[in-house]
Amino acid sequence: MCETGNRRGSRAWDESDVRIRPNKKGTRPRTKNRPAYDDAVTGRIVTVDRGRYTAVVDEDTADERLIVAARARELRRSAVVAGDLVALVGDLSGGPDSLARLVRVEERRTVLRRSADDSDPIERVVVANADQLVIVVAAANPEPRTGFIDRALVAAYDAGIAPLLCITKADIRDPAELLANYEHLDLRVIISGTATDNAGIHATSDDGASARLSHAAVDALRNELDGEVSVLLGHSGVGKSTMVNALTGSTRATGGVNAVTGRGRHTSSSAIALKAADSAPGTWIIDTPGIRSFGLAHVQPDRILSAFPDLEPGTERCERGCRHDDQAVDCGLDGWVAEGSAGESGPVRLASLRRLLSAGMSDARAQAMDPKELGTQ
Repeated sequence: MCETGNRRGSRAWDESDVRIRPNKKGTRPRTKNRPAYDDAVTGRIVTVDRGRYTAVVDEDTADERLIVAARARELRRSAVVAGDLVALVGDLSGGPDSLARLVRVEERRTVLRRSADDSDPIERVVVANADQLVIVVAAANPEPRTGFIDRALVAAYDAGIAPLLCITKADIRDPAELLANYEHLDLRVIISGTATDNAGIHATSDDGASARLSHAAVDALRNELDGEVSVLLGHSGVGKSTMVNALTGSTRATGGVNAVTGRGRHTSSSAIALKAADSAPGTWIIDTPGIRSFGLAHVQPDRILSAFPDLEPGTERCERGCRHDDQAVDCGLDGWVAEGSAGESGPVRLASLRRLLSAGMSDARAQAMDPKELGTQ
């Protein structure tokens, strides 16, 4: 054996001579057995901001407090939204600079979803565990769109959430023509800002803006929301956040309407759950950012039709497999509407239904078209 070989053979080897590559997926071994977190505390998510989740714990007790949490690694692909009930561990004191860990999202009772447009396959969760959807539109400034109301109604029925229509700025224009489109529906309606109620309620936001709301409307809405989790949905500039301020005593920023485009300015950047003032325990109002579009790509056509109970009976006259859209031949809905079974608003309602059933029809495309051509959009 050569001298080199002798030197190698006589060397004392140890663990420092062995190179071990680090695990690319982490430094700790992975296991499918996750902790049960039996000691976790349940909280309600009130808002989400840049990867931090604010939740209320010990709700409606003397120890009620807000805590901030970070999502556990195993939940990084799970959507967590306002209204979610979650399991929390770690620092639950709620003190300054404290941070808890969100380890589980509890089963949801209801989920309100939307897509970016009607051709977008990705659905987005708006809020969770809501009992009712308050659809807020203005009688004028900005102009009301029955197409948006119809879409919101479809989303509510699909989610199993009770809808309620709230019309603001009725002192500017009589909403009778708008309401005629829904006279055949069992739809609760609250009207605010009537010309006969000159006193009203002035709700002021933290940016100094204020708007008058009728006493009767605020009181009626407060009664409807009592003991329920309600989500308010509407375009920017319709007075949604102003209504929230009047009901909760908060100072959510409010904004006006652009005189050129007729659209409101976005003033709410994220959904937030707020407790209603002088209401029963469990009363929450979730204010959402003003939206530009409300896609229904995730809703099956038969579910869309169920949101038009004034038209649905007419489908019994249709041939098997009828799609009921504007390409359908001998659709029973045409005769149903023509004979007046759906009321005077039947033609407008049928046009709205067929737009929703037409594949690829998005809000963005609808807004770019001539309003006279759209009729109800």
